[in-house]
Amino acid sequence: MKCELCPRKCGVDRATATGFCGMGEQIAAAKAMLHRWEEPCISGTRGSGAVFFSGCVLKCAFCQNYEISAERKHREISEERLAEIFIELQGKGAHNINLVNPTHFVPKIINAVEMARKNGLTLPIVYNSGGYERVETLRMLDGIVDIYLPDVKYYSDELAVRLSKAPGYFDTAINAVAEMVKQTGKPQFGGDGILLRGTVVRHLVLPGGYKDSIEVVKQFGERFGGEILFSLMSQYTPFGLVKSDSSLAKYNRRITTFEYRKVLDAVIDAGLEGYMQEKSSAKEEYTPIFDFEGLVEN
Repeated sequence: MKCELCPRKCGVDRATATGFCGMGEQIAAAKAMLHRWEEPCISGTRGSGAVFFSGCVLKCAFCQNYEISAERKHREISEERLAEIFIELQGKGAHNINLVNPTHFVPKIINAVEMARKNGLTLPIVYNSGGYERVETLRMLDGIVDIYLPDVKYYSDELAVRLSKAPGYFDTAINAVAEMVKQTGKPQFGGDGILLRGTVVRHLVLPGGYKDSIEVVKQFGERFGGEILFSLMSQYTPFGLVKSDSSLAKYNRRITTFEYRKVLDAVIDAGLEGYMQEKSSAKEEYTPIFDFEGLVEN
């Protein structure tokens, strides 16, 4: 079958070759863990049950997970094993099941979620992605996903192409978020403050990119307002190509307080509610060690 799950629509038969994402047909992952560094409404006090999938539909030059997205470090697992992992994470006390970078495995993930639910999975499902999504693929997830957690990285197409090789990124992402909001409705919380349903849009401020960030904020404030939560992130840390490619040297630094403050002011002006990171969040220790934890059967 020709793969058209993501906006690349590369058309590769992933049963016999790898797609643009770098992955074949089999589910590939690098870690399953209780993740405590998501937004407070996702991680809570016990952690989010995160499964980190390998490969990626984006080519971000600054990716903090470059080991698994670009270098494709992974271990293959079956749908049945993935369903077991979901149940195991629930048994460890996870507040939810957090599918990190899942786009290119959507059909198999759907099967695994349905298996796990038949075997006692009751947790909300979080779809945690880079925002570069086909609406047609998202519609497959209606009734499967409870919480969408997309990045929206750029307004400028020039930036999107230069840093992620993703033409048409903003229009693609904002239309994807519209479908996400349509499915989930306004954010709904449990009594413990944990998000049960809704869409949380993340935006990472980039070095020298605060004007682009302000435009992202304005667009989302005007279109979605109180229908989403907005998470403004300051954690940019140089990883991947920006550390070695001289043409990207301007991105080989952390953001300044001025840059972050300008975007934060725009979020306030737009009336968007949600979360902000302290500048001290830009630390490499927040990136997991991809050692295949949680993937092997106990």
